[in-house]
Amino acid sequence: MKIVAALAMMAASASAFAPCPSKASTSTFLEAVAERKWNTMVDKTQRSKSIPFLPRPINLDGSYVGDKGFDPFYLSSIPKNFAGFIQPPSWEETKGIPTLYWMREAELKHGRIAMLAWLGWLATDAGLRFPGETFSTASIPTAYQAHDILVSQGAMTVMLLAVGFIEFCSGAVLVEVSKGESDREAGEFKFDPLNFMKGKSKAESDKLKLNEIENGRLAMLAFGGVCTQEALSGATHSFPYF
Repeated sequence: MKIVAALAMMAASASAFAPCPSKASTSTFLEAVAERKWNTMVDKTQRSKSIPFLPRPINLDGSYVGDKGFDPFYLSSIPKNFAGFIQPPSWEETKGIPTLYWMREAELKHGRIAMLAWLGWLATDAGLRFPGETFSTASIPTAYQAHDILVSQGAMTVMLLAVGFIEFCSGAVLVEVSKGESDREAGEFKFDPLNFMKGKSKAESDKLKLNEIENGRLAMLAFGGVCTQEALSGATHSFPYF
């Protein structure tokens, strides 16, 4: 009897070190799923233009002006219908807005705002102001202090309403795109009061679009840099920010 009990205990101990079939199969399944997902996100036959040691993100095929192939996290390759951000899918079935279109729309919008913001920041620190005591140098000494002062004065509420109205209007345009009623390019608002694009060939138009996107990218970095530098405790909080 003792021998049988000993053998049973040895078998139980040995089974504790045996691999679990269910865990192994689950791991294999997850690896297979991840591999299949990766295959849809990259083009393994080509390298990224800006990061040559990584495969090219599948959607960055050069079809967009300013496409440098820079997407180390492959966010542009994530399949998602962004139309749900502006219109609940339950309202009606739409064609949808693909990831790359949404990201280019956001990049252009943020780039344009950053170009204006950087210029406005430096103009404020140079002493340029709108007419009126509210915006005078005495009321707003530096660009660093402008936000908090204008919030306390209530002036930023007007800006918030204006930006909200613009966003609402641009959202309506994106609804048309998602429904397939418009073939509008991402970021295109037909705003060209000086007719820079009038009579231009495709090559000339693409050159102007490239200038805009590259200057917008630089402006986003520049505005982040000037805000950070001016906010540092050892900075002068005014031009030249050292």
